[in-house]
Amino acid sequence: MSTPEALYQSSLKSLKLRAHGKVRDIYDIDDQHMLIVTTDRLSAFDVILPDPIPGKGRVLTNVSNFWFNKMSHILPNHLANIPLEQVLPDAEERAQVEGRAIVVKLLKPLPVEAIVRGYLIGSGWKDYQKSGAICGIELPQGLQQAQQLPEPIYTPSTKAAMDQHDENVTFAKTVELMGQSLAEQVRDASLKLYKEAAAYAKERGIIIADTKFEFGVDDNGFLHLIDEALTPDSSRFWPADQYQVGISPPSFDKQYVRDYLETLDWNKTAPGPHLPAEVAEHCAAKYHEAEVRLTQD
Repeated sequence: MSTPEALYQSSLKSLKLRAHGKVRDIYDIDDQHMLIVTTDRLSAFDVILPDPIPGKGRVLTNVSNFWFNKMSHILPNHLANIPLEQVLPDAEERAQVEGRAIVVKLLKPLPVEAIVRGYLIGSGWKDYQKSGAICGIELPQGLQQAQQLPEPIYTPSTKAAMDQHDENVTFAKTVELMGQSLAEQVRDASLKLYKEAAAYAKERGIIIADTKFEFGVDDNGFLHLIDEALTPDSSRFWPADQYQVGISPPSFDKQYVRDYLETLDWNKTAPGPHLPAEVAEHCAAKYHEAEVRLTQD
């Protein structure tokens, strides 16, 4: 099977570009819809790296769409029932983004990233070692690295501007930003989505250690799941058969690239370093394996 050509940045002439994000290019369709193109760019430590991960955008799109459909009984999402052919009638333009572009409803994004942690790892582990808590949430003493938490916890953060780092905030701060009702809806939906997805993934040999959701509201204030859902970019996926408490497990996500970057003399600010071909290829293979395990019977 030939490796698909990587797409670092899309270039659609028939639609107006709204923004180039860390990974996604967003185009305006009309006053109610946008086109989101998931590229093969990789962001690590909030810095966009100069080398793409071939096929990554297609994997993220397929995995997200799978979860959007699977979780629609919990919460509506931003997918619009409009085929790509209708939005991009030109076959050449369409070929550039086929399999990695979705038509979505134009919703008002909320100003927080909803993070759910089920295991003690990453910045949460560092926080716990210092304070016995994660983002101010007290945890039992004596927990080890990568240990499953007694219950998943909700630790929201603010959305940072490009090349800036997100900042963890308290639930009370999200109430200030969004109001009590919406803050509670976001927290409760995040925990419900995570628990159901984690149980499903476990049956397929993947532990979802933590994940990040983003939400938006429509003109009537109804909450929707937006952006991406439960992908190797927005989550920490571990192979269940290699999991053990006390070490940072291998992963199906971009942690492999992060681990490589940690070996470099790089201050985690732009510009990011180039990736060796073998690192990019290994990362692409991990993303694809996660996709197969999650979405194929």
